[in-house]
Amino acid sequence: MTKTVSFLESSFDQLVETIADQLKPDEHFTLSLNSEQSQFTRFNHAKVRQTGSVNDGSLSLTLMRDQRSSDHQFPFTGDLEIDRPRAKTALEALRKDVSQLPVNPYLVLPSGNATSQEIYTGQLLTIDEVVPTLLPVVADLDFTGLYAAGLMIRAYADSVGQKHWFATESFSLDYSLFTPDGQAVKGTFAGDRWDQSAYATKIQTSRQQLDRLSQPPKSISRGSYRTYLAPAAIAELVYMLSWGGVSESSFQQGGSCLGAMRRGEKKLSPKFTLRENFRHGLVPRFNELGEVAPLDLSIVEEGELVNMLISSQTAKEYKLVANGADQGETLRSPEIAPGELSSEQILATLGTGLYLSNLHYLNWSDRPTGRITGMTRYACFWVEEGEIVAPIENLRFDDSFYQFWGENLAALTNFQEFIPDVGTYENRNLGGTWVPGMIVNDFTYTL
Repeated sequence: MTKTVSFLESSFDQLVETIADQLKPDEHFTLSLNSEQSQFTRFNHAKVRQTGSVNDGSLSLTLMRDQRSSDHQFPFTGDLEIDRPRAKTALEALRKDVSQLPVNPYLVLPSGNATSQEIYTGQLLTIDEVVPTLLPVVADLDFTGLYAAGLMIRAYADSVGQKHWFATESFSLDYSLFTPDGQAVKGTFAGDRWDQSAYATKIQTSRQQLDRLSQPPKSISRGSYRTYLAPAAIAELVYMLSWGGVSESSFQQGGSCLGAMRRGEKKLSPKFTLRENFRHGLVPRFNELGEVAPLDLSIVEEGELVNMLISSQTAKEYKLVANGADQGETLRSPEIAPGELSSEQILATLGTGLYLSNLHYLNWSDRPTGRITGMTRYACFWVEEGEIVAPIENLRFDDSFYQFWGENLAALTNFQEFIPDVGTYENRNLGGTWVPGMIVNDFTYTL
């Protein structure tokens, strides 16, 4: 990995110099790199369906002049004989585009002198080790999944001399186990160091849930039930906060679900703390302008809203102080603080109610009041007196986080799980969410 990263960083640096040399006195630029060297193996029925490797890179060049800006994307190969002409062509095309665009009064030019270099070396399976390592553990199961692993790079440079380089090696396994009648248990396993024992334990837990799914499902009437939501379900709820929640711009425009907290009208439970935690080193701290976010930024501290995410553009528009947020003002490394409930106590503490392993198809049903709707999914069960009785048929929920993270929050587990972002649409996504499980009273189901 070291030689590859050094070569690509050197190529990136020389490309930055090329662009800087071509720049006119009244121009500014930013250059961002998204690169990966990844292996993908897809499984179906505990057999290899497809396998291969991807070596890809993409550069995004933004040109700014006279309060106008435009961007252009082009491939990054690391071969300067190929990349230099492409960069020069992109720059000339942007000059023509910028001259025809309207003025943006809130355009923020790059400034400062921040630089950083973070390189995280993992211990991953080799290409030849993947199949003999993963499949024996699930050989007797209807196992379907996608294993993705390798090197990912994010980099940034600009016309004022800022430069950031982030490289990491990681893996993720996104899988499902199926019963003969099509019921499924879903799981994820991710990290930067393969741990065979932890993988076997994860599959064993999924096996136990799969066995319970073989029982006839229980129909649940709509209403409110005491509910345990596993970490994977909590991660889906946290994701919603990046959609018109933690954004300062969204609040200023009247659309934030946290507006009632911002106005001092509501609080959440003292048990609930949400922060951006970059100490895990899973994602870069720098944003599209090379600004570096704090290592740790509290959003909600013991039920009180203390910060929202403020980008430089929003800060300029509303005369505020930016805090390193990206342009979309989304959560990049979210974490919910754990509580005191041990894994052994979950079912007993739940008593009688619902155990939800996963949620999906989430949406706002009423964003100003914090109401979220969605469906239960994969390995969800009815529990009576601390014992799992039967799987349930799919349910639709509709509830406000002012309730389930507020007065109805009964307990948070004393452990967190890392729920990775397993997206691979244009490239492997970085990061994920660190979350505990939680028990809530009167979680509302509408169908």
